[in-house]
Amino acid sequence: MGLGGCILLIGAGAILAFATDWEMDTVNVDLVGWIMMLVGLVGVFVYASIARRRRMVVPPTTTVVTEDERRYP
Repeated sequence: MGLGGCILLIGAGAILAFATDWEMDTVNVDLVGWIMMLVGLVGVFVYASIARRRRMVVPPTTTVVTEDERRYP
């Protein structure tokens, strides 16, 4: 799940938990919203930890030629 999916889960969960007043006999909609927000937050933290590992800086392997080192025919 990408970062966008995690943010979508957090937003939908917040809507279910705070902005609705639906009553169902079998499902607690507020609890479903809180669970969705929790799963979205865990996803954001996992995504951030994976993205941090991918950001390793590798020095360039090619040599840099300056103006003084160029030879013109």
